[in-house]
Amino acid sequence: MTANEANRVRVLQLLYDVGPLSRADLAKLTGVTRTTIGSIVQPMIDNGVLVEGAPRSSGAVGGKPARPLWFSRDGQPIGAVHLMPGRVQAAAVSPVGEVLATSSGVFRAEAANGSAAVDLVVDCLRRVLPPGGRRPLGVGVAIGGMVDTDSGTIVEASLAPALSGLPLAPLVSRRLGLPVHIDHHPRAQALGDRWFGQARGVRSFASLYLADVLGVGLVLDGVVQRGRSGAGGEIGHSVVALDGDVCNCGRRGCWETVATGRWLRREAARRGLPGADGMTPGRLTALVGEGRPAAGELLDRYARNIAVGIVNLQHALAPGLFLLHGDVVAGGEALREAIERHVTAGVLPHPGGPPDIRFARDDDHATLLGAAGIVLSQSLGLVH
Repeated sequence: MTANEANRVRVLQLLYDVGPLSRADLAKLTGVTRTTIGSIVQPMIDNGVLVEGAPRSSGAVGGKPARPLWFSRDGQPIGAVHLMPGRVQAAAVSPVGEVLATSSGVFRAEAANGSAAVDLVVDCLRRVLPPGGRRPLGVGVAIGGMVDTDSGTIVEASLAPALSGLPLAPLVSRRLGLPVHIDHHPRAQALGDRWFGQARGVRSFASLYLADVLGVGLVLDGVVQRGRSGAGGEIGHSVVALDGDVCNCGRRGCWETVATGRWLRREAARRGLPGADGMTPGRLTALVGEGRPAAGELLDRYARNIAVGIVNLQHALAPGLFLLHGDVVAGGEALREAIERHVTAGVLPHPGGPPDIRFARDDDHATLLGAAGIVLSQSLGLVH
């Protein structure tokens, strides 16, 4: 990579990490001259990749008002997919992280092979990326299962075995004639949080997904942690009870066995709570509000079970901020406070302070935005 190419990547990285930024801002942050910055950004403005915003006041010091640079919302769209057991969500996403169109569909998770899933992914993408517009930059797919990011293959999807071993990226790429990249769902979610969401500008944090499965995407010093060929990130299968229940993965005592919706429904039934078969964190919090002691006890236990994995992550890697997505968000402030209380009690005191526990917004699109971010990072050479 030449010096000019390296500086171009640094400029694009800064814009996605903390932009919009003026030429002067970029020169200061990269340590290169304004002339060099101009030679980098002007071709991208001419090609419609970047646009200049309205002039900003230069303040009391006077001088020429700065014009912030940002990505063009009219640039090449990106296909984004969230593939879950039995369900596909797809979107067209602009380079600025705006969801332009969405589609979805269902397939039989227990099907004999993955052809139905491939067909549905392609169909959903064709609905949001119709012919006749600007050629899409590519497609990013976030998958609820273990993946090989190098080959674009789903290694294992325990809740949809037909997807295990499926070379999804090459199959979809062949059908659409576009580059296709895949990644583990929580890692894509973390990238969406980092570039377009609530963790924008935060260098280190953990993005958790808590529903009927549990996953974690880790961002440390600005980089999403993937491990070799994307093997990392299976933190839901870290062991928290040596003699615990058997997990879907076939192993015993995984964090996922005590901190998901499946555990919550089972425990609600054991405690005789109404609506146990459809129990959710939101419903449980409502029962607590009705004054049911058994519901209050279960909410606290659920919060503690979530907290134990967060405590382990904080002790090992100290991300500091934990951003929680999924069904857990419906538990509201009562559940968030309970999780935070157990986490604070469980971590060793440190001058850096206790971890920060936050819930994602209800209208969150972090996973789809992160899937688009995979394409942006691959095509632009960015650190992700």
